[in-house]
Parts: sequence; structure tokens; C-alpha cells
Amino acid sequence: MKSKGIVIILAVALIFLGFASAYVVDETEQVVITQFGRIVGEPKTDPGLKFKIPFLQNANYFPKNLLQWDGDPGQIPTLDKTYLWVDTFARWRIVDPVKFFQTVNNVTSAQFRLNDIIDPAVRNLITENRLIETVRASSRQLGAGFGEDEQAKPSLYLITTGRQKITEAILKQAQPKLTAFGIELVDVKIKRINYVEQVQESVFNRMIAERQQIAEKFRSEGKGEAQKILGEKERDLKQITSEAYRKAQELKGTADAEATAIYARAYNADPDFYSFIKTLEIYNDALSDKSSLILSTDSEFLKYLKGYQAQP
Repeated sequence: MKSKGIVIILAVALIFLGFASAYVVDETEQVVITQFGRIVGEPKTDPGLKFKIPFLQNANYFPKNLLQWDGDPGQIPTLDKTYLWVDTFARWRIVDPVKFFQTVNNVTSAQFRLNDIIDPAVRNLITENRLIETVRASSRQLGAGFGEDEQAKPSLYLITTGRQKITEAILKQAQPKLTAFGIELVDVKIKRINYVEQVQESVFNRMIAERQQIAEKFRSEGKGEAQKILGEKERDLKQITSEAYRKAQELKGTADAEATAIYARAYNADPDFYSFIKTLEIYNDALSDKSSLILSTDSEFLKYLKGYQAQP
């Protein structure tokens, strides 16, 4: 019975020692083994089941995937003395877990180190550049109106550095200082830029004035285009009217010629009858019940009335 009890105790002890000595490395983790606070062997970066000396050695886990750093927004003056609220973020990872363990030891301490290194780099690069360099990446035209402003003021709107290069310079300035901690700074970006309250009102007023100037420019161009269209309309109208008048005169001339030809043929057929009809028409047009004429007795005008006698 004693031997069975000893065997059971030994089996339980072996199982316990097995659990105490085994540890699992996840795909997103890396492990540094320490013995009495000193690092033993190489860091374990491959996933799987691993073993260590129980009770004497400890497994220190560190993330292997990308980690986030989010800076505190703060006021930073630009080169042209305009204060901005700048909010930045970064992505980083642990590439040397041994150095990381020896220097910062854990992710929380690493975040403080990142604050101490990235924030000054952001401040330095923002301070060294103008406002427009911080908010824009290139000198491309923003749209109607802005393009003309940029051409009119090239020194004011020309981008020599740009936002992309500023973030690259922040990364380049901060990375060497983080190498000693076993940290690789993957990327740094500016999340948000805003004016401080004292500057916002003047900036908004300037933006409103610029938009009003552009709107007035569009209105004047529209009025000019409208006058041009009206002028073209008047020109076309006069052209149409003159063409119609020309055609009407041509038709009248043709009609008068035909009428004259008809009158001529009729006159040649019976000149006396034609003269009689035309004289009667003249009587009808020239005389009325209120007309008074004083003519000599030999006047040709009344030749068809001479000798006229009313029938009883």
C-alpha cells in the first residue's frame, strides 16, 4: 500500500512539474525566459508548446503584432506663428524582446517612452514649417478660385515640404531613439489639426471673405456671359428681321412687277376702258360729299362727266 501511495504521489508531482515547466507561445506573442531576473537563452518567437525549468525560470510574454500609440493633443506654433491643436498617432512593435525587457520591461512603460520621444519630434517638425505645409501635401489646386490665388501668390501657397514629408521626418527623427528599447516605429500620422480658439474666428472670417470674393467673381462672369448672350440674341434678331424685310421687299417688287405687267396688258387691250376705270377709281378716292373743286371747263379730270345727264 505504501508503494502505491508513493507512486501516486510521484505521478502527481510529475504532472504538476510538467504543467509548471510547460508554456504556450501564441502567434501574436513572443517570450523571454528569465532565471532569477536574468535572461536565459534566446527569445521564443515561434508559436507552439515550450518548456522551462519549473519554479526557477519565468516566461515573460510580449506582444509581437502592431501596437497603437495615441498622443495627447496640444498647442504647437507653426513657423508663421499660428498656433494649432495637433493630434497624432503611431503604430509600433517590439522587434527585440530582450532589449525591450531590459529597458522598459512592459508595454505601459513603453507608452511613456513613446510619449517622451514622439511628442518632441512632432513639436519640432511642426514648428519648423509653415501652416500650409502642415495641412497640405502638395501644391495641387484645391478648386475654382484657389488655383488663381495660388498663381497670384506663389510664395504664399507653394508647398515645398508638405504634410506627408513632415510625418516622414517625424518618423525618421524618432526611430533612432527607440531602437535602444527594441522598438520599431512603423508609422506616424497626424490625426487631426485645428486652430486654437483665438485664431479660429479670424480664419473663418478670412475663409468667408475668400468664398464671397469667388462668388462675386462667378456672379460678374455670369452677368458678362448673360450680356454676351443678349447681344448675340439682338444680333440674330436684327439679322432675321433684315432678312425677312429683304425677302418681303423682293416679294412686293415681284408682285408690283406682275401687277404692272397685267395693267400694261389690260391697257394695251383697251386703252379707253382702262383710262375710264382708273379715272373712276381716282374719283372714288379723291371726291366725297364734302369735297370742293374749282376746275376749268376744259379740264381732263372731269372729261367723263361732261355731257352727263341724269336720267328722268
